Formats: sequence, structure tokens, C-alpha cells
Amino acid sequence: MSDIEAGWSVYESPIGPLNLAAGPRGLTALGFPGRSQAPAEAERRPLPEVTRQLDAYFAGELREFDLPLDPQGTPLELAVWRALLEIPYGQTASYGEQAARIDPSLFDPDVEPWQRARVVGAANGRNPIAIVIPCHRVIGADGSLTGYGGGLDRKRALLDLESSRQLAIL
Repeated sequence: MSDIEAGWSVYESPIGPLNLAAGPRGLTALGFPGRSQAPAEAERRPLPEVTRQLDAYFAGELREFDLPLDPQGTPLELAVWRALLEIPYGQTASYGEQAARIDPSLFDPDVEPWQRARVVGAANGRNPIAIVIPCHRVIGADGSLTGYGGGLDRKRALLDLESSRQLAIL
């Protein structure tokens, strides 16, 4: 894995600006503006390795990120986010398929098996490291695009990029 320096930055991507944050153990956040409070300006610094890999991803040259990741979440959320990393570039999975990959003991005992897809969807919505942890690859059981923190236009653009279609600049 590549080393990254702690701090935060804004990356100007083809789908709009992305807020990046890293701590001593790796990338902690990659998100869309307005979804979190900006860190102190004194901590702002370039994150060149993250930027290099994002550049390659958006150019269609990188299919798998090689960055140390340090997302913070509950044991269930962490399991959901790890499962997202197993969805190959250019492919999708349904929320139900994702739920089936999660250890059932991590779900609240009151959650019925048929409700687990919704719980997984909610955990996807709290994914702090969008794109790198590819929650955009999860779709509805009927193949429809559903929920994405960056908006469905961005989700479609990312899926189009990964399916070798032209990336629509937003």
C-alpha cells in the first residue's frame, strides 16, 4: 500500500469537487461538499498519492485503488464497507446481494433477514470514503439506480466510467 500524509485537501474531479481527508493510518474521508464540516485550514495540504490515483481512476487507467484506508464506523458498517471493496470494477451488486455477504451476527437481532438489505443501504449511505470504497456499485434488485450521497447523476457517471462508456462531465 502507498503511504499518504495526514491532512485534508479538495480534489477537482470530473464529477465535481471532492473533499479528501487523511489521518496517520490512512484515508479517512473522500466525500462531496456539504456533507461534512471542513477541517481547520492549518491542516490543509496536498495529498499527492490520493490525487495521483484519482487522476488515474478518472482517466480510466486505474481499476483498483492502493491506498491505506482508515474509515471509522460500527462493526456492521466496517463489514459492509469491506464487502463493497469486493465488488469488481465495472460490475454491480444489489443491496440484497451485499447483505448476504455480511456476517448475520453483526445485524441487530431485531432485524429480520428480509430487512438486511435496507440496513446495508443505510450503512452504504454512511460510507466515509466514496469512490475508493465503491458504494456507487450497489444498485436496486431490479437494476435501478438508488440512493447515492453524491446524487444519482454522479453515481451514473461513475458506473458509466467503469463500464468503459464516456465519463459525462457534470
